[in-house]
Amino acid sequence: MKTTHIEGRKKRAGPATRLLDEARFRKLFDTADAMSIQGYLPDGTVVYWNHASETIYGYTEAEALGASLYDLIIPDEIRDMVEAGVRWMFETGQNFPPGRLELKHKDGHLVPVYSSHTIVEIPGETPVLFCMDADMSHLAEAEAELRVAATAFESQQSMLITDATGVILRVNKAFTEATGYSAKEAVGRTPRILKSGRHTPEFYAEMWRRLVETGHWEGEIWDRRKNGEVYADWVNITAVCDEQGRVTHYVAAQTDISRHKEAEATITQLAFYDSLTRLPNRRLLLDRLQQAVAGSLRSDSVGALLFIDIDHFKTLNDTLGHDVGDLLLLQVAGRLEGSIRESDTAARLGGDEFVVMLEDLSNNRQEAATQAEIVGRKILTALNQVYTLREHEYTGSVSIGVALFSREASNVDELLKHADLAMYEAKAAGRNALRFFDPEMQAAVSLRAAIVSGLREGLRTQQFRLNYQPQVDGEGRVVGAEVLLRWDCPGRGLVSPAEFIPVAEETGLILPLGRWVLETACSRLAAWAARPETAHLTLAVNVSAAQFARADFVDEVLGVLASTGADPRRLKLELTESLLVDRVDEVIAKMSALKAQGVGFALDDFGTGYSSLSYLRRLPLDQLKIDQSFVRDLLVDANSATIARTIIALSQAMGLAVIAEGVETEAQQALLAGLGCHAYQGYLFGRPMPVEQLEASLAAQG
Repeated sequence: MKTTHIEGRKKRAGPATRLLDEARFRKLFDTADAMSIQGYLPDGTVVYWNHASETIYGYTEAEALGASLYDLIIPDEIRDMVEAGVRWMFETGQNFPPGRLELKHKDGHLVPVYSSHTIVEIPGETPVLFCMDADMSHLAEAEAELRVAATAFESQQSMLITDATGVILRVNKAFTEATGYSAKEAVGRTPRILKSGRHTPEFYAEMWRRLVETGHWEGEIWDRRKNGEVYADWVNITAVCDEQGRVTHYVAAQTDISRHKEAEATITQLAFYDSLTRLPNRRLLLDRLQQAVAGSLRSDSVGALLFIDIDHFKTLNDTLGHDVGDLLLLQVAGRLEGSIRESDTAARLGGDEFVVMLEDLSNNRQEAATQAEIVGRKILTALNQVYTLREHEYTGSVSIGVALFSREASNVDELLKHADLAMYEAKAAGRNALRFFDPEMQAAVSLRAAIVSGLREGLRTQQFRLNYQPQVDGEGRVVGAEVLLRWDCPGRGLVSPAEFIPVAEETGLILPLGRWVLETACSRLAAWAARPETAHLTLAVNVSAAQFARADFVDEVLGVLASTGADPRRLKLELTESLLVDRVDEVIAKMSALKAQGVGFALDDFGTGYSSLSYLRRLPLDQLKIDQSFVRDLLVDANSATIARTIIALSQAMGLAVIAEGVETEAQQALLAGLGCHAYQGYLFGRPMPVEQLEASLAAQG
């Protein structure tokens, strides 16, 4: 009978009954005997009227369907207000807060109800307003009775009486059945035994403030039964006063509205979440995106929108069927959620289109673009893995378009359009790719990607070389050199170290690069040892923090020395101050192990970082280098001269050698010599040069 009943409605109701096709909705709506559920079109036409609506308002389903809401149950005095409210909800998609109303019965008497509303939209169908009304007639009568006396105490409604301090004096049978607490367990305690933890202290403070001021409070509270189950109650509390107006008792009536809340949650799920993947749908995404854009305006942070489209999805659907396509969509949704932070949003717009919203990225747009690219690459990798679709194994790919949003971009529709356009650029680039909408950001990301790719290729095809900058003593004699890495990239020429070294450090490519530099330098030392004019030279090699942090760094250096035959006493490793900030004891242990084998150490760019003299004295250093920024300003800035003088004095006090880098003029050298520095490096003595040029100049000097 139920099935026939529903199908009979379907012919008349159209979109509303499509929503109710699922068995769980038929069961929920039609058997909700205590909950009147009605559905209305924008003009007020009734398209759904459940059994409880017949009971509460007196109209049969046949009488109600096709009639006007306003003619059936809306009293004349509030008709204009209700019409305006319904019109506002359909226009804005927003809902009025639930509340109490008095609506009209078929026989003319007013029915007090607790009413809530929600707009449900189904793509391609007319939106429907669903109203859920709980008959409050008995509650209203009980409230009136309670204000006179507690004669109706043993009603079907859960009730309790406390003294003026809130200690429970009496509960009824319905309270015991609803909460699981017997009268013996509840009496003598306070209603705090029902506290669920869902409400803040401020909520309860406001409740008691209103209760004390007005003698009455009603509202929705989440309580906890004795068995731990949390449920929703509509609670009405009334103060009982004596002849002097002093509160003697409080009487509370509680109505379990769990089924009402479950219905609300189910309709919310339909309205805001995709029915297949359970991800947020377009409506919820736009709402969250609007909030995220507003938040970025307040915090001046940058966010990103990633528009994701599955490559060749139509082909999959056409060849394997839509049910297999749905399986792929489900797995894509799961992998998307696993690739982002909990604070980010993954949504399905429809079809094979997904969107990921990243919030609170860096305040710097360049850094934010890099962060968005990292997440995008992670998503590309995750969605590129093999999918098991029943008996089929499928390897798919996606195209991703990225649009950043911040203070400069705040229109959500434009953001979606920008990300969508960028996605099509990714498809045009061959699919399985990521593209930024902003041309500048795209150029920067593309450049970084090109550098990473170029570094890998450069390592494979030996595009790197070392230049050597002479280091001289006070007499101008070359005593050693610092090796400087150069990249001669085909098609681009020489790439500045300032451009590729940071990328190498970020990607970990600095490790193979650093090993190549060390091996090449040590091989050069071994070759020099066989020639009288170069046997005395030292080579300084810069070591990155990532290299030094490796657990096997000491073994790696000693292994390179052994394999090349270089003299450890001619190798000098240059460390920066930033490398010394963390794990000082570990740094000292590694330095000491290499020092014991003859390897020397210089502290590069001294004075520009955060060196602490308390641990500097513990480091097994051989030399401090005066940074070129101080040397450059020696003759024009008294502070730079003072810093140089201090570094030289510190070196002498600690028994360390000192060398100044960036010496370009004889005046700078003379001043440094006067301060006690007698080792130099800079353009005055030679620019970084190929090894052949350095060896030729040494041979010419005899």
